[in-house]
Amino acid sequence: MTLHTNLSFETATGSIDYPFTNDYMFRAILQKDKQVLKALIAALLHLKKESIHDVAITNPIELGAAISDKDFILDIRVNLNNEQLIDLEMQMSNEYNWSERSISYAARSFDQLNSGEEYKEVLLVHSIGFLNFTLFEDQPEFFATYELRNKKTGHLYSSKFSIHVLDLTRIDLATAEDQNYEIDRWAKLFKAKTWEELRMIAKNNPDLLQASNDLYTVNADEIIRQQARARADAEFWERNKNAKIKQLEDTIIEQDNTIAENQKLLAEKDAELLRLQKELAKLKQL
Repeated sequence: MTLHTNLSFETATGSIDYPFTNDYMFRAILQKDKQVLKALIAALLHLKKESIHDVAITNPIELGAAISDKDFILDIRVNLNNEQLIDLEMQMSNEYNWSERSISYAARSFDQLNSGEEYKEVLLVHSIGFLNFTLFEDQPEFFATYELRNKKTGHLYSSKFSIHVLDLTRIDLATAEDQNYEIDRWAKLFKAKTWEELRMIAKNNPDLLQASNDLYTVNADEIIRQQARARADAEFWERNKNAKIKQLEDTIIEQDNTIAENQKLLAEKDAELLRLQKELAKLKQL
């Protein structure tokens, strides 16, 4: 297999077959390139890149190997400096369970101690989801962080457990802080659909350029492309299935509401009929 050079990326045109939003490509790039992984984590967690001495993916996969289960979850678990555990996942379709799912990821990582170890030794845990949908429609936010806090006072219960949600559909809501750490540029990079667009976004940023070159390289690898295609197909069917489920659930709710309204009207009519019958009975007794 001959890998394409950086010059090929620099002159590439047209649509990107498998962009960063393909969860297999997302994993392939972050698994193959530690520098890109470091840069992304540094931006998301507001760290200096120099402070990241090591990142180790604790659940690597064999890139190119067949994925038999269409529901295979490609979350990436990272040990950062042996001080923090980070779970990253690219999620394109709304399965209406992300709140519970992200808590499960974080809790799984938090349950890390072996028998006899002190609880204070537990590592800091972050669950970070890149979502192509808005998690809470009534409270849209580009990059949100959730922590364990006192409901009344807001006092932080523990700084060792946090959940982060990046909404790829609401880059327009990026704050000055998000822009300062260039999280919005990473999001735009992930959403790019053409090579021309990718070059414009990555311009003058070595980390984004490196990630873009990596994307071109893995798109040129036919073995990896096969698995990316399989993931894209699975995502397509999953998205359609979820849409049908949501449609049926909405229809059931609508019909239940109609039945409830009809039952209410029927009860009112029964009550009115009973009132009239009583009134009639009184008149007959006169």
